[in-house]
Amino acid sequence: MKKKLSILMIAMLLSVCLIGCGEEEVEETVMEEPVEEVVEEPAEEPAEEEPVEEEPAEDVIPEGMYRSEITNELISEDIKDQRPIAVMVDNEKTALPHFGLTQADVVYELMNSTANNRITRLMAIVKDWGAIEQFGSIRSLRPTNILLAAEWNAVICHDGGPFYIDPYLANDYAANFSGGFGRVDNGKPREFTEYILPGDLDKKFDNSSYSREYDEYYPGQHYQFAPFNEPVDFSDLETALDANEVILPFPHNDSELHYDEETQLYYYSEYGKPHLDAGNNNEQLSFKNVLLQSCTYHVYDDNGYMIFNCIDAGRLGYYITNGKAIPITWHKTSDTDVTRYYDTAGNEITINTGKTYVALVPDDDWQDLVIK
Repeated sequence: MKKKLSILMIAMLLSVCLIGCGEEEVEETVMEEPVEEVVEEPAEEPAEEEPVEEEPAEDVIPEGMYRSEITNELISEDIKDQRPIAVMVDNEKTALPHFGLTQADVVYELMNSTANNRITRLMAIVKDWGAIEQFGSIRSLRPTNILLAAEWNAVICHDGGPFYIDPYLANDYAANFSGGFGRVDNGKPREFTEYILPGDLDKKFDNSSYSREYDEYYPGQHYQFAPFNEPVDFSDLETALDANEVILPFPHNDSELHYDEETQLYYYSEYGKPHLDAGNNNEQLSFKNVLLQSCTYHVYDDNGYMIFNCIDAGRLGYYITNGKAIPITWHKTSDTDVTRYYDTAGNEITINTGKTYVALVPDDDWQDLVIK
């Protein structure tokens, strides 16, 4: 009996042992293979690429167009040989607003008389005069304007003038239309009511012996233009002056030009206000190029009638474009010779494509010119 009990107890103990051992988890040891350390070589820096200079955009001229000999802008080939007109425009405050000035290719401003606080008058060179709707108002002529208009082979449009103009108008090169233009009822005195209106110039040419095209007195292209795709830029020229404002010594009307970096144009103001073209949605008169000439003059009489000595050589001046100005000299050798402009090295300058403002500044006021 005792033997059977002992066997039974041993069996029970073995059962308990087997059950306990079955619940224990046996951890298996896994030998990991050694990881080889990889040392990355530093990446080679890419070689610096040399800057590639971009080729200027090709100057493509559309069919039926050409580059104007006056502005180098693209215009219709239909008027390629058409001579321009030179319009005398009153610059008295009463004459404002002007009509049509933004259609001009070149605008001259110069003292009209030593009287009346040295009042200035404008002369506008217009190539595409067939597109005129209203231009002016028109006023009288001075001898200097005849000499300047001859440089363009332009037909002068004016209304009379002092007898001092007569010897100059007697020259064969001096084509002109005096008076007889349209009248506009603008509520002003009669001298401020005359304008070039549609059809006026056709009638004038039809009733004259003047050619509508360049004639034998045409001296050739006036300005020398830089290539359209390689404009003149003085930003890296150490001797160039900043020219964001140009304040002219014209005490009667206080002419000024202000540079706009966005449009890269000079905007004209006078009498303390922007000059607006009432014939072109009140657009402000603006220019790509500004040429200033110091010039001596001769006074004819006590009334202040005078003439600039614009046939001269070696006189001082400035060429201004794109916010910079360079000193220049200028010369004109005869009545019909073109005024030429030279840099300080004696090279004829090139100017940028676009419209041009030219001012003849009395030499005794030259020191009062402000460029800043």
